Amino acid sequence: MAFLSMFLCMTRSTHTDKPMPEIFQYEFMNRAIIASVLVGATAPAFGVYLVLRRLSLIADTLSHVALAGVAIALLTKTFAPAVALIATTGAAVSIEELRMRRLLPGDAALAVFLYGALAVAVVLISIADGFNSTLFSYLFGSVLTVTQTDLSWMAVLAVIITLFMLMFSSELAQITFDPDLARINGVRVHLLNLGLAVLTGATITVSMRVVGVLLVGALIVIPVLISLRITKGLTRTVITASLTGVVVAVAGMTIAYYADIAPGGSVVLTAITLLIIAESGAFFGRIRGRSDHLVTIEEHDHAHESHAHGVDDHSAHVPNDQHTHR
Repeated sequence: MAFLSMFLCMTRSTHTDKPMPEIFQYEFMNRAIIASVLVGATAPAFGVYLVLRRLSLIADTLSHVALAGVAIALLTKTFAPAVALIATTGAAVSIEELRMRRLLPGDAALAVFLYGALAVAVVLISIADGFNSTLFSYLFGSVLTVTQTDLSWMAVLAVIITLFMLMFSSELAQITFDPDLARINGVRVHLLNLGLAVLTGATITVSMRVVGVLLVGALIVIPVLISLRITKGLTRTVITASLTGVVVAVAGMTIAYYADIAPGGSVVLTAITLLIIAESGAFFGRIRGRSDHLVTIEEHDHAHESHAHGVDDHSAHVPNDQHTHR
């Protein structure tokens, strides 16, 4: 965050020499772009482990829990991010406990919390006199609502996520591909799962200013799908997903500014567009590989046929040679 702030200050200092782009002339857009970089880099990084373990739905579930927390905050006139963080953390721990203790199947536990949180949010919103501009900013994101406090929380979360993934990179890889073997090797699978779930809830809470609680789950999942399509290896997948998240978030925020549309929808649509491009490239790559393989087989068969004809011709001349010898 310090580097980005310094870069923006340098950009302002050269304003007299060369006019900077309009988007950088507003303080709220500078904050929004920094927030986009922080959220785009951190959300897909640990999203890799969620997607590979088929737990993508947990992001969507916790986003609805965050919405219920926002509704509670609006009704009680309290600080919405704090209430949403408490709600998502409690839900993340509860879901993991239910899943690990086999009290409910994993998908059933997610469904219960998703629909339950949505029902609570709907009821509380109706009690709080329905939708208003504040609620809409949390639902779909708003560049005007990103404050310096939000940036501080995002920077702290980015540091925590980075340290968590560096300290437990080997353990995270083990529980991702073979949790039973990881447990035998002494890895604290349950605690790591709790850590991932809590970080997911915290990321959703601090990201709802930028993307919105209804769409932040897409920023956790879609860049990971793009990365899985274009790279191989866990470490490279995590790095590529993080870089893709930054590109998608910043590009979507820029498009939202110039097109005057909701940033959350713009970011997600940008991500989906890149996913379609990646999938299309992989599809045509498979077709080309298949056609090249068929050409190779045909050339191989033709070589065999030529070799077979050569043998027949030679055998046909053998009796004549023998007769001549006699």
